[in-house]
Amino acid sequence: MILPGMVSVTFRSLSPRRIIELTAQAKLAAIEWGGDIHVPHGDLSTAASIRRMCEASGIAISAYGSYFRADAAPEPSAAAVVDTAAELGTRVVRVWAGATGSAAATPAHRAAVVEQLARCCDLAAARNLVVATEFHGGTLTDQVESCERLLDEVNRPNFRTFWQPPNGMKCDLALAGLQRVRNRLAHVHVFHWFPDHLHRLPLVDGRERWVKYLKEVAAQTAIDGETRYASLEFVRDDSTDQFQQDAATLRAWLERK
Repeated sequence: MILPGMVSVTFRSLSPRRIIELTAQAKLAAIEWGGDIHVPHGDLSTAASIRRMCEASGIAISAYGSYFRADAAPEPSAAAVVDTAAELGTRVVRVWAGATGSAAATPAHRAAVVEQLARCCDLAAARNLVVATEFHGGTLTDQVESCERLLDEVNRPNFRTFWQPPNGMKCDLALAGLQRVRNRLAHVHVFHWFPDHLHRLPLVDGRERWVKYLKEVAAQTAIDGETRYASLEFVRDDSTDQFQQDAATLRAWLERK
């Protein structure tokens, strides 16, 4: 099953309560809360408060978008991130695979990232949580080949990856990459930027691409029976009206599955 959701960093300037209201109005099932603004690392009282507000509104929490970078940086600590996710009441912790692209990463850097991710997974496993990397440029998951290698190197049963289409990549190439990681997929971030991040377009303009991507994710959920979220992340002009339109588009696509 694929359910529609949103990522709270879509509206960094809005309060959690307002984001919950917008999500309910858009008839989306879940929110992935960001750790950079809305649910700071280690702020367990805020995490608990947001969890209760979501529960009262009938909205699930699909993930904790922690912005934890597994590299040499000392903060935030993996323990604080895991504790916050557990208090938030989600099952998935999203992290970043360092701060260096795969082509530029030295063997030592890659080994350090793998070590930190493995430790984070072990801490998460004790709380029955899944750790999943952002599929993003400037990290060790900037290419699908490096992402696959990283999943193998960390080698933990609770280690997954998110997926989103790389900026400017042709649909067939992006789809091929999704096919390679779909059996180790956590959730999907949904947006239509083309040809780059400077050009945010209405989601409906990406119909030809996104129907194919979602069909691929649906095929995997039919195999393993897992629930995955397709979460809106950023909209044209940061507009709440555009958000409502994109949410309606996403829901219509998923309802046809």
